[in-house]
Amino acid sequence: MSSSTAFRRRYGASPLHLLLVLASFALAVYAGLRLLKGDTLGVAVWFVGAALLHDLVLLPLYAVTDRAAQALFERTAEAGKPAPRASVNYVRVPAFVSGVLLLVWWPLVFRQVGHYTASTALPADGFLARWLLITAGLFAASAVVLLVRTWRGTRAVRRSARAQGQARKATK
Repeated sequence: MSSSTAFRRRYGASPLHLLLVLASFALAVYAGLRLLKGDTLGVAVWFVGAALLHDLVLLPLYAVTDRAAQALFERTAEAGKPAPRASVNYVRVPAFVSGVLLLVWWPLVFRQVGHYTASTALPADGFLARWLLITAGLFAASAVVLLVRTWRGTRAVRRSARAQGQARKATK
């Protein structure tokens, strides 16, 4: 047994993966040390507040929202239990991307940054309209992909049924 096979068996991935993980940890430690050089107490309070906000408010909120979306796209399985459909992902993905964009651009979308124009010489208006347009575009593109895949799936089912019918006629 070669050493790379033994390594892969013990670690579970390639040595390159381990190297990249260690490099990302080193980068995170470096960024954390640079961040804590300024206002250590403020950074610590921000991290604890963000963790509490996420765990106590946001996680239950998007868990309930996801359950509601799954209930909308639910179908019954053979055993009588409801089976989640993959089409719920056509709502999850654009909602997630839209949420990340809102999280990143929150201050500009809701005009919470007064010094943006002074710092960049760019106008600060229009971010809400752009975010709404991007969100609408994401959901529209997701709907188009869902419709195309549904159409192709039903077409394949019809073609299969037609072929089975022709095979039955040929055997009679």
